[in-house]
Amino acid sequence: MDETAQSLTGLDLPTIILASVVLGVLAIASIVARNLSHRPTPAINPALVQRFVQRLWAWWLMFAILISGMFLHRVGTIILFGLVSFWAFREFITMTPTRRGDHRALFWSLVVFTPLQYLLIGLSQSGLSFWGHKIDFYEIYSVMIPVYASLFIPARIAIAGDHKRFLERSAQIQSGLLICVYCLSHAPALLDLNLIRSDGSAWEGSRSGLLFFFVLITQLSDVLQWIWSYLRRNRVVAPEISSSRTWEGVLGGTLSSGIFGALLYWVTPFTPWQAACMAMVISFLGFAGGMTMSAIKRDRGVRDYGTLVMGHAGVLDRIDSLCFSAPIFYHLTRFFFSIH
Repeated sequence: MDETAQSLTGLDLPTIILASVVLGVLAIASIVARNLSHRPTPAINPALVQRFVQRLWAWWLMFAILISGMFLHRVGTIILFGLVSFWAFREFITMTPTRRGDHRALFWSLVVFTPLQYLLIGLSQSGLSFWGHKIDFYEIYSVMIPVYASLFIPARIAIAGDHKRFLERSAQIQSGLLICVYCLSHAPALLDLNLIRSDGSAWEGSRSGLLFFFVLITQLSDVLQWIWSYLRRNRVVAPEISSSRTWEGVLGGTLSSGIFGALLYWVTPFTPWQAACMAMVISFLGFAGGMTMSAIKRDRGVRDYGTLVMGHAGVLDRIDSLCFSAPIFYHLTRFFFSIH
């Protein structure tokens, strides 16, 4: 693919190859899922088939978002991730109890801070200057929510004059904004990194390919951890929070993710062992995200955060691992593999 085409689509040959392979795997998995759903067998638990179908639908959705974003170039990817963040944050808020005094703070969180976070990321390549100094938007969007929004939210609730369960209510909104918006926004921010290899040489690959690698490993690690947990259920991590997650699943899934990461190193600026380490970090943080969000659901007494469509879990149930792994993967990549 020539340089002009890559600048328009954000795709290069390795990314196209990887996307094509994933598309083929999803197509085969869909055929298998359809056959299992229409022709159930006693050897396979119907609940497992249903869970597989739900996961498969979420993978198709994520694949469509990534591919659409790539062909819409960088701005399209940022907008699509912004819409996912808005959707996930809305699901989070509808699950948590709020009072009349929270409505203004929620308005600011959903309608102001959420789009503003992604707008700042979108402007990071604009080259805008203020009083003769080029604006570093990273320094703004990296602190906007954890500092300014986190201070604004409790102050706005306090101004409303409702003190009942004040700390709990403000912490709920702050947590939702931090997890669903701030953390996830680091995924499309990968597209702005000036990437280099560990030896200091420039990397000529597609940053869209790196984003694809990150999302793919995150989703693969969820599946691998579930498979290992299903095969060996000796030591459940926290039975009251998630009865299906075992220490064997965490270890097996993390190591397996490392193997897949090493095999896919060619779409990243990493060497095989660096890609394996990154994949294992992604996998473990994805596990931490899944456990954290499961604990919140148990506390609220719900099974899912929402419904994507009838019969499916919410979008936040499918991106919880992405939310926790995105900022760490971004900052590790930025610190070790980019010029900044």
